[in-house]
Amino acid sequence: MSALKRVQQWATFARIWHIYDAAWQNPLSSADYLKIYLMGAHKPIYHPMNDCGDHVIVINTADIALPGDEWKKRVYFHHTGYPGGATWTLAWELHNKDPTMVLWKAVYNKLNKNLQRRNTIARLHLFPDANVPSSLLANVSNQLRQLRPMPKRLDHFQEKEVKQFPKIIDYPKNYVLR
Repeated sequence: MSALKRVQQWATFARIWHIYDAAWQNPLSSADYLKIYLMGAHKPIYHPMNDCGDHVIVINTADIALPGDEWKKRVYFHHTGYPGGATWTLAWELHNKDPTMVLWKAVYNKLNKNLQRRNTIARLHLFPDANVPSSLLANVSNQLRQLRPMPKRLDHFQEKEVKQFPKIIDYPKNYVLR
């Protein structure tokens, strides 16, 4: 095998590091999206029993958004392995305990239930905010797009932009809100 072909083969099997911003994203939809990169399904050499997945760094997991009233209704199961060790935790309670756990459980449940699931989930690196160790950021070579556009908050607009926004009504100066 020539040196060029050998380097080409190494590049084919190399693990790429991706970064994904989970702010305002649905963790269930994000799990489907991240699963593809963790398992390596986006690569032409993919096979379910081939361990060719990439690393994914997820930032801002504390700012995820579940649709509707899923925070109150969605429950997560955990069992300690001991008799009577089964617990069901609401999504908001789990998120308050560990802001990365809701997304971690969503991705873990979406992965194929085979022997490689634990190795695959080990390549998922979750952070509740944007503070990522520089040793991990040095490896990142790709940014994954967000599934939903993140809205801009009103306090992030400049005062000039707010004043230029078209008004529906101008209240009189002596108008008092109750």
